[in-house]
Amino acid sequence: MRSATGSTPPVRVAMLGCGTVGTQVERLIREQSADLTARVGAPVELTGIAVRRPHRHRDVPEELLTTDAEALVTSDVDVVVEVIGGIEPARSLLLTALAAGKSVVTANKALLAEHGPELYEAADASGADLYFEASVAGAIPLLRPLRESLAGDRVNRVMGIVNGTTNYVLSAMDATGAAYGETLEEAGRLGYAEADPTADVDGFDAAAKAAILASLAFHTRVPAGAVHREGISRVTAADIAAARGMGRVVKLLAICDRVVDEAGGESVSVRVHPAMIPRGHPLATVGGAFNAVFVEAEAAGQLMFYGQGAGGAQTASAVLGDLVAVARNRVAGGRSPRESAYADLPVRPMGQVATRYHISLDVADRTGVLAQVAAVFAENDVSIATVTQRGHRDEASLVIATHLASEDALRGTVEKIAALSAVREVVSVMRVEGEEP
Repeated sequence: MRSATGSTPPVRVAMLGCGTVGTQVERLIREQSADLTARVGAPVELTGIAVRRPHRHRDVPEELLTTDAEALVTSDVDVVVEVIGGIEPARSLLLTALAAGKSVVTANKALLAEHGPELYEAADASGADLYFEASVAGAIPLLRPLRESLAGDRVNRVMGIVNGTTNYVLSAMDATGAAYGETLEEAGRLGYAEADPTADVDGFDAAAKAAILASLAFHTRVPAGAVHREGISRVTAADIAAARGMGRVVKLLAICDRVVDEAGGESVSVRVHPAMIPRGHPLATVGGAFNAVFVEAEAAGQLMFYGQGAGGAQTASAVLGDLVAVARNRVAGGRSPRESAYADLPVRPMGQVATRYHISLDVADRTGVLAQVAAVFAENDVSIATVTQRGHRDEASLVIATHLASEDALRGTVEKIAALSAVREVVSVMRVEGEEP
């Protein structure tokens, strides 16, 4: 569409929020104005930014700031960029925008994990675009490959490190041998952890991201509540040392699997939890606050996506990439990919998921203890891969690695072992990913 003068009218953009990410988005739009015009085929014009406290944004032109987000969303704009986070008012504002045919770019993982289908349906009803690359892995191009590049392939597994705070803490524990608490405090001082790190260390952030990844990879709606979630607060220095002794490292992993049962029926398993992986695994070398995700597809094979998973400029890069895509569609008349949930696979309960365990026990130093423990494993149909006996008297311990077994069977085994009179304490229980021991 061209104006009466023959020039292409600008793509008008409203932004909700101007925090760490929003500030960088505003800066990039301003500084790269000429390049964006060339890439889009029309000027990209930021018309307003909704914030709660305008006086806190002295680096942003005053005429752009407003406290009336509703009026901004319903004004004469083409695209709404949302970087405020949380469920409300973001959900209501974006539904309003989509209903009016305005395209949406969002970095809001929690909103997409909880209300993604509702947003997709609103976009479909009005013909608007919905892009959200920045919601999972910051600057790492990951969602578009799943939505578009691998659209003709069959994805069987997505596994990766999708939270920088937890990866920094676990990497530091491995490097220094320090305890969880003091390492988390240090992460906070260095800016790698929020003042309230609950969403990160308890796995909520990673679970929301896993829900989005699984939904895209398996063409199935997977809500965040269906993701099995465990954080890292129970990981001890002893767990880290045990992993090191086995040639492994502990990482908080998001694991999304397509599962085929013996009868050929399919389901999906989606889980977030700490796990030991071999030090030779590419994910083991991902340190600090970086993210990395493996995708396994039938034709493409193994793909790895690696980079800065968070940060203002990094996340703004992904937001701006989506904004360019949306703006191009506006100018050329294209549309983003629609929601693909045709497979509608059931989500497998965690108890039915096959896992392997590393179990460390403090035991009495007397004859027959190993036989008692082994009998419990046999009764629950859990196969032992290796057993290591260490120390004697008060220092006696058993370290057991299992073969694959259902999560329910493994949990039941651990509960019964803990009740044995010869077992003083179940010191550690950690899942193991990677090759068989």
